[in-house]
Amino acid sequence: MNPIDLPLPPLHRAALLVLLGALALGGTAGCSPAAESAPRTAQARESPPAGTPAATSTATDVGWVQLMTPMNQQAVQLLTLAAERAAEPRVRDFAVRLRTGQEAELVRLRSLLTRMGLPGTDVHAGHDMPGMVTVRDLDAARAAEGPAFDRLVLFQIRDHLRQSAQVSRSEITSGGRADARELAAALVTARETSLAELERLPDAVRALG
Repeated sequence: MNPIDLPLPPLHRAALLVLLGALALGGTAGCSPAAESAPRTAQARESPPAGTPAATSTATDVGWVQLMTPMNQQAVQLLTLAAERAAEPRVRDFAVRLRTGQEAELVRLRSLLTRMGLPGTDVHAGHDMPGMVTVRDLDAARAAEGPAFDRLVLFQIRDHLRQSAQVSRSEITSGGRADARELAAALVTARETSLAELERLPDAVRALG
C-alpha cells in the first residue's frame, strides 16, 4: 500500500462521531483525501454484463470501503503477532481464527474496491482513525511480553471489532450499493460473533474492564 503524499494531522478518537455522521449523510470518511475524492468517485458507474443494471457507488460506499480495507490490513498484522506470541494458548487460537476471517474479508473488500473503480491506495495512512491498529500500537505490541502482550492485543482487537462494526452498520443503513451493504452486513455478523468469543477468553473481563 502506498501512503498518501500529503501528510495530515492525526485524527482523535472523537472523529468516529464525525465519521459516522458523514457516512449517514452520504459523506466520506473523516479526512480530506477521501472527502475530496468521493464526489468524483461517487458518480462513477461500472460496466456490468449486457442486460444488467449498472451499480452506482455513493459517497457512503466509498468512505466505508476505503476505511474498512486498511482497518483489516492493520488488524491482520497485530493478529499475526498474537498468533505467534500470545502467552495464553486460547488467545493464540482466537488470533489465528480471527486473522483467517479478516484475510477473507480483505479479499472481498479489495474486490469491491476494484468493482467500484477505486485505487488500492490507503487514504488513511498515518491517521489515528478510531478502531485502526496504528504503527505505534504495533510497536507497543512488539515490545510487550507475556500477559501484558495479551492484554494489549485483546484491548486493541476489541476496539477494532467494535468500531468497524459500528461503521459497517452505517453502510448497511445509508449505503447505495447492494454488494457493499451485503458485505457490511457480513462483517457486522462476524464481529458480533468474534466479540462474544473475545469476552469469553481467560481474564478478558478483568483485563479489559
